[in-house]
Amino acid sequence: MRIGIIGAGWLGGTVGRLWVQAGHEVLFSSRHPEQLVSMTRPLGPRASVGTPLQAAEFGPVVLIAVPYGALPQLGSDLREALRGKIVLDACNPPPGSDDALAREAQANGVGPTSAKYLPGTRLVRAFSAVDATAVEASAGRRSGKLAVPIAGDDTQAVQVAAWLVLDAGCEPLVVGNLAAATRFQRGGPGFRANTTMTELRRRLGLPKAD
Repeated sequence: MRIGIIGAGWLGGTVGRLWVQAGHEVLFSSRHPEQLVSMTRPLGPRASVGTPLQAAEFGPVVLIAVPYGALPQLGSDLREALRGKIVLDACNPPPGSDDALAREAQANGVGPTSAKYLPGTRLVRAFSAVDATAVEASAGRRSGKLAVPIAGDDTQAVQVAAWLVLDAGCEPLVVGNLAAATRFQRGGPGFRANTTMTELRRRLGLPKAD
């Protein structure tokens, strides 16, 4: 699969590298793509670098891992390029923020708020509640994998997100629709749990898997 990453920092860079190792073609982007070359060169020909617009246009899936305050402008600038794409939203309002966007996300839920500012996308909250170090550690383990909560309104998009969580060496836990993503946003029981499937289900009050 061709995947664009907008915001190839700590989380985006880690997840993207694991996807390349799983066989996907990944375009890593930032406002200064030349700074990403040293990271992508060892990954081989399936890894490339570019601008956020190039990442949005690259393939059917885009992971966005940028500061939350950048989303409205990003959604405006890349509206046509992102239209119809499966967007994995890993962004979170910063702790203690009291700006208008953070208040809106707190009142309405981060998932629905992200969907508002990324209109026309098939948005899934994914990789938003886990640390990059936990993702990387999970990819190196055979058991006790990291559980990654995901949520979205588009069933097929959620399924694709679940496959990509598996390809990053973690276990996906579908929590529900975008509104249900409040359970693993900052302040929710699933945020930064960085734990196994059994424990994450317990924290979220979900039944044990069959």
